[in-house]
Formats: sequence, structure tokens, C-alpha cells
Amino acid sequence: MTLLDAIGGPDDLRALPGSQLDALAAEIRAFLVDRVSRTGGHLGPNLGVVELTLALHRVFDSPRDTLVFDTGHQAYVHKLLTGRQDFDRLRHRDGLSGYPARGESVHDVVENSHASTSLSWADGIAHARALAGEGDRTVVAVIGDGALTGGMAWEALNNIADGTPRRLVIVVNDNGRSYAPTVGGMMRRGVEGIIKELGLSYIGPVDGHDVAEVEVALRGARAAGGPVVVHALTEKGRGYAPAEQDVTDRFHAVGRIHPETGLPVVPSRFGWTGVFAEEIVRLGHNRPDLVAITAAMREPVGLAPFAAAFPDRILDVGIAEQHALTTAAGMAYAGLHPVVALYATFLNRAFDQLLMDAALHRAGITVVLDRAGITGDDGPSHYGMWDLAMLGLVPGLRLAAPRDGDTLRRALTEAVSVDDAPTVLRYPKGALPEPVPAVDTVDGLDILFRRPGPDPLLIVAVGALAPMALEVAAELDRGVTVVDPRWVLPVPDTLVRLAGEHAEVAVIEDGLRDGGIGSAVALAVRDVPVRAFGLPKEFLAHGTRAQVLAAAGLTAPSILGALRRR
Repeated sequence: MTLLDAIGGPDDLRALPGSQLDALAAEIRAFLVDRVSRTGGHLGPNLGVVELTLALHRVFDSPRDTLVFDTGHQAYVHKLLTGRQDFDRLRHRDGLSGYPARGESVHDVVENSHASTSLSWADGIAHARALAGEGDRTVVAVIGDGALTGGMAWEALNNIADGTPRRLVIVVNDNGRSYAPTVGGMMRRGVEGIIKELGLSYIGPVDGHDVAEVEVALRGARAAGGPVVVHALTEKGRGYAPAEQDVTDRFHAVGRIHPETGLPVVPSRFGWTGVFAEEIVRLGHNRPDLVAITAAMREPVGLAPFAAAFPDRILDVGIAEQHALTTAAGMAYAGLHPVVALYATFLNRAFDQLLMDAALHRAGITVVLDRAGITGDDGPSHYGMWDLAMLGLVPGLRLAAPRDGDTLRRALTEAVSVDDAPTVLRYPKGALPEPVPAVDTVDGLDILFRRPGPDPLLIVAVGALAPMALEVAAELDRGVTVVDPRWVLPVPDTLVRLAGEHAEVAVIEDGLRDGGIGSAVALAVRDVPVRAFGLPKEFLAHGTRAQVLAAAGLTAPSILGALRRR
């Protein structure tokens, strides 16, 4: 039996002699490399917090003491130490989540994987504990991996520094990176000076890979009784040579890899992000006013080639989507056309800025949403399923949902030509589908399929679900037309007119069924029944994209059955 096998929970860890902790840390790193290489996941961040997490669970008594992990992708070691060592189905259906999950363990508190929230959570819990007279319970927030570049973290620090006594320990996991090296003036200035200026107690910096040193610091922080910051210096990807040598992101997140080399088991196919990356560079050569903005995700959203080609025309704002949208509005006012590239789920954080700073001022900005719809294994807080319903509320905004690589290139060119309103493009994660050619075009709407017949049905295919719509159409025994509007918001007048020529309309989309494109079409088309096929208004469990869509009833056979049962 290994040392790790003997750890069934934090009590077992605390009983382990200190002389065996280095050996346990080595076992944990070997375990992580072995298991995550089989399933994919956030490998680099967890290799960097092994000793830090050991120290946390030796000093604090979870779950009586509350541990809150910012972003949550650094919690694999925490899972191992709290009785969850079956990583065979990590991030797979019915397996462990890639983030903390209350349904898995009483040791998990915050499931949301959006960054910079841990300090607010921890401050709220600590206030509640103080009011309840539970002065022997400590709340610990573990923040790092770039999360201190987010404005919400500084809003929380401002309140934490108000002098109200509460048992709160903030552990800054300082590895100098989020996906890539951390940006911003505050990060260059250093954690220690800023914390001390706020008047908070500060311990550190300590070697985050020395369990004994971290334990001493944490015990001192716990004994202090009030808000204390412990500053731990760590190395992302530590102990695994391929990660340490990866200058891009230290293996922040990997697919299935060969553990010996770190190379992918299956080379990734050219995907949606790659098309955007190529096209934005092409447009940049023709448009000197075109600038790009990223929120700490230059490589994942495909802006690295643009940065290489035009280093003076890209802005990385850190994990600060709100600032990204408003600074884009300012750039538009001053004569530029900014392209803000985000994961679709992270646009949720900047809705007010898109509405009130961009749309209200008719700012000509383009927002590109990668990972739209169901992304699969990262789970509910990463699904980009809210954007279609949310953006339908924004006056003047135009939204395109390309169905393949060619329509993505076309839509991006069209989007950046609009200078009097925000435009949005959305596309999913992963490899491109085969091209889906149009058989006809009517006033900008692409007709993908047409078969005359009785009781004609108009199927509106939204973006990447066009192949599914065509599969449904091929099996129906009635007249059917499949149309791809490409620009789905606002609902095109031509689509309304075309709907009037059919007996029924079906909208197939990978956004919310209620409030999405189907709802918008139903409001626009008043004399023809409209059926919306989309995602339920629920937080859907993690799994592969196909599994999640099937569980939601968003498959060709399910839609076909529903249309036949009308």
C-alpha cells in the first residue's frame, strides 16, 4: 500500500509523520500525471499546489474549517486528500467533476469555476460565523493562478480590510500565471506591498513547496484570529518536465497525453478557434484600426497569432471581462474597432458593460464567443448556453452563429464592418464539421435543404446544429425547408416572411429553449406555430458534449420523434 492509499481523509493526513510528507507529495504528483494523462484535465495548476494543499489540510480542520478554492481547477489534490481517489472518470459522465462539487463531498463549498470569487465567498462565510458566535471556526480562501487580476477580488479585499474582526485566512498561491504569465501593474508591484497598504496582516512570502514552512505560516495565520494574508510562492507544473518546459501555459489544461512525453494521444484537428485565429490576422493586415482584447486567455481564444503579427494592437486585461468590454467601447469611440475574444460563459460577467457601455452608446465593437453551447467535460459553470437568451435583451445588437468554417470567416468580416452597434459571433468548442453548403440564398438567408410537399415545415438551424437539422429534415415525410439565417439576432424580416409560407416552424439551437432564438422567432412570427428545440433552463451535469445533448433531448432522433408526435 502506498502512502496515498492510506489517506482516506484529512485525519489520516494529520496523523502522518512529517518525515513522510515529501514522499507523499511525490506520490501525488505521479498519480496526477498518470490519471490526468488518461482523462485530460487541469494538470499544471494541481502539480503546483501539492505541498500547499497538504499543509492546508494538516493545519485546518475541514469541513469544520471552510476551504474555498478560487476558480476550482486547483482542487484535484484537495479531492485526493478528502477521500476521492477514483480519478478514472475525472470530468466524464458519472465521474468526479473537474471542480469542487458539493454533491461529491462535505469538504467542497464553491462549485463555480469563474475566477476571482473566493474572497467574497470567504468573507461572507466568515461574517456569518462571527455573527453566530462560532469563533473557533476559520475560513480559508485559496486564490491565485491569476485570479487576483480580477476586479471582484479587489472589491472583496477592500471590505475585508475594514477592520471588522473575523477568522479569515487568505492564501495567495503566487505562481505568476493564469493561463499565461499574469499581467497588470498591481501584479508587477507585488502582493506584499499592496496587502500591507490595505492594512491587512501579511505573512510571507513562503516557499509553497516546503510543507513545513507553509504549515508554520498557516498556524500563525490561524492563531492571529483576524484577516491574515499568507503569500506562498509556487511553480505551476512543478515536478513534471513536459509541463515545466511548456512556456505557453505550463500544461494549464490538457487533453489525453502520453505521460512520458506530454504529447497528445490524438493530435487535435483544426477547429473553430483556428479559423478565427487565421481570419483575424488576415483582417488585421487590411484594417489598421482593428485591435484585439483578451481576458487572460490569448492562446485559448486564438489571439496568439494576432499578437505575434501586431504586438502593439492587442490588449490583455487579465481576468477582467467587465473592464474588457468597457475599454472596448472607449476604443470604438476613439476610432478603433476592437474585437473582444472570450469564452461564452465568461461574457455573463460583463453583461452590464455590454448593455450600458457598448450598446447604449452604439459602440462598434465585435465580441467573439468561443466555447458557445455545451462544452462537455468542464461542467455547468463552463457551458456557454446562456448567451443567446441573454443577448436577445440588448437593443441594436446583432448576433451571428456560423455553421462551419466558411461561414465563420464570412461572419467575422461582416461583423467588423459594423461601426454603429455591437456585433457578436458565437461558435462551439472543438473540431470543425464538414462544410455545409447552401443550395440557395434568399436575402442573406442560406437555404440548406428544400423538399416540396404537404404540411410544409420550416426548420431554422442555429449555427453548429445545422448538420442535426439536416439529419432531421431527411427523415421527415412532409414538405420541409432548412434555413440558416447566419445572423440570428435580431430575427431577420426575410425569415419571418419565409415562415409565413410554411405550416409550422421548428428552431434548433444549443442555447436555452426558453428565451433563446426559438422564443425570438415565436415573437416575430405570430401567425405560424413555432416549436423551440434547445436546452432546458437547468445547470446540466458534466459529460461529453454528445452525452449532455442527449440527456437534454437535443438529438436528431429526439427532435424527429417530437415533430412526428405533434
